[in-house]
Amino acid sequence: MNDYNAPSNLLNDKVILITGAGDGIGAQAAKTYAAFGATCILLGRTVAKLEAVYDDIVAAKGAEPAIVPLDIKGATPSHYQQMTQTIIDQFGRLDGVLHNASILGHLSAFKDIDAQEWQDVMQINLNGMVYMTQALLPALLKSDSASVIFTTSSVGRKGRAFWGTYAVSKFATEGVMQTLADEYQNKSIRFNCINPGATRTNMRAQAFPAEPPETLKTPEDIMPTYLYLMGNDSADVNGESLDCQPK
Repeated sequence: MNDYNAPSNLLNDKVILITGAGDGIGAQAAKTYAAFGATCILLGRTVAKLEAVYDDIVAAKGAEPAIVPLDIKGATPSHYQQMTQTIIDQFGRLDGVLHNASILGHLSAFKDIDAQEWQDVMQINLNGMVYMTQALLPALLKSDSASVIFTTSSVGRKGRAFWGTYAVSKFATEGVMQTLADEYQNKSIRFNCINPGATRTNMRAQAFPAEPPETLKTPEDIMPTYLYLMGNDSADVNGESLDCQPK
C-alpha cells in the first residue's frame, strides 16, 4: 500500500472529516482526498490555516469543503455531538475520519513530566479523539462503508526513553483502534492506524531540531497509504496498524 496507485474516482461522493487539517499531514491529506473526489470537512484550531487549505482545494477544482473551527483542547462531548448533528443535517452521513491532530509535548525524563502538560497532551491526543469518535458513530453508521484512521507512532508500539507523554498517548490510540475494530467487525465501519514515520512536519522539527528536513519524506510522499485506507480497496482491512515508511 505504500506504492498504492489510487484510481482517480477512489473517493467520489465520499464525505471525509480530517482533524488537524490546517497544516502538515492533515492539510495534505485533505487536499489529496479532495483531488480523488471527496468532500472534505476541515477541522482545526486556526481559521486562517483552514481557509488556506479550503482555497487550495477550490482552486484545484475540488468539491467545496466545510470548515469546522474547533480547539480540541477545550472541546467537550457536547461540542462533538452538535458537530455530528450538523454533519448529518448537511451531508446525511460521514464516510471517513482521519484523526490527525496531535501535540508532542516536551521530551523529558519520566520523573520530570509536567502534570499540566500531561493533561494537555492526553486531552488532545486521546480524550478529544475518543469523545469525537463516540459522537461521530451515528453519522458513520449511515455510510455503506466508512473508514476511521487513527494516527499512531513507532513510540506507540515500543516505549522510548524521554518520550513518555507522547508515547503513552499513542499506545492508548492503538488500544482505542483495536477495541473499536473488534466491536464493529460485523458493521459497515472499519478502524485502523497509520504510522506516518519520519516526515517533514513542524512536529518532527520540534522533536529533532538538528535534523536536516531535506532528508525526510514530505507529507505528499506518504499519501498512498492514506488513500488506500480511506478508499474501498481496503474494505477488508480492519484492526491493522500500517506504516507509511516500513523499514
